[in-house]
Amino acid sequence: MIRARCRWLGTCVALALLAAPAGAQTRQQITWCENAGFKVAPNQQIDGCTAVIQSGQYSGHSLAIAFSNRCGAWRDKGELDRAMDDCNQSLKLDRHYAGAFVNRGNVWDDKHDEDRALADYGEAIRLRPDDANAYDMRANAYSAKGDHDSAIADYNRSLRLNPNDPTTYNNRCDELLQVHQYQAALADCNESLRMRPSHANTLQHRANAYLALGQADKALADYDASARLNPKSAWTLYGRGVAKRKLGDASAAADIDAAQAISSDIADSFEKAYGIK
Repeated sequence: MIRARCRWLGTCVALALLAAPAGAQTRQQITWCENAGFKVAPNQQIDGCTAVIQSGQYSGHSLAIAFSNRCGAWRDKGELDRAMDDCNQSLKLDRHYAGAFVNRGNVWDDKHDEDRALADYGEAIRLRPDDANAYDMRANAYSAKGDHDSAIADYNRSLRLNPNDPTTYNNRCDELLQVHQYQAALADCNESLRMRPSHANTLQHRANAYLALGQADKALADYDASARLNPKSAWTLYGRGVAKRKLGDASAAADIDAAQAISSDIADSFEKAYGIK
């Protein structure tokens, strides 16, 4: 049960940074800091944002954006304390910047402090109630706390605001699986894959739906496709092992053993999440 997550970048980021004159930082470094489309590696984004921050050319909201973006890059690297420092600095510069609250909420979530994550996502939504991503992130936090009704409600709100987001369809698919709404989950995963084919996490979730619906052959096909894209996923390997076992495939034990070598409690986690043994 791995959720797809992203960090917040508002549409005004590029305009806010480029509106200021370039000083010691180069246009390339500004582009790295903005990271439109999330195509820049974390180290490059950190370098770009550091140059922007140290240039002395920015203040207020523009500088808050740079700190918030660097917060997201540190988080991508798994350096959560440095990420937290940057998000806190961003919010000192601009307490009304919804994006920094979402990014800090993501850091709290990675630290498994869901209550603080929910508080930050809630503030982001108060400041910007039309931000579909903030609802998606808050739904993930509700899910981590086991509050499935609130999670589904927020995924619904997110999709009303942005009905073309494959990530949120994938996340809601997984949430619906956990409350045993398997047919509805399958519909969401199908919609996500229509928009974003060959996505390992979504294929794994759809395989779980097929498995729960008793369609082990279709589940196996999706687990195989997911494993080709992400061969080290304990969730995929374990699910494939269960599907093979139901189909009488002698290689089932090898997949289950491989999954347990990656995550020793995967069997209990899988059953707890989806009610599937």
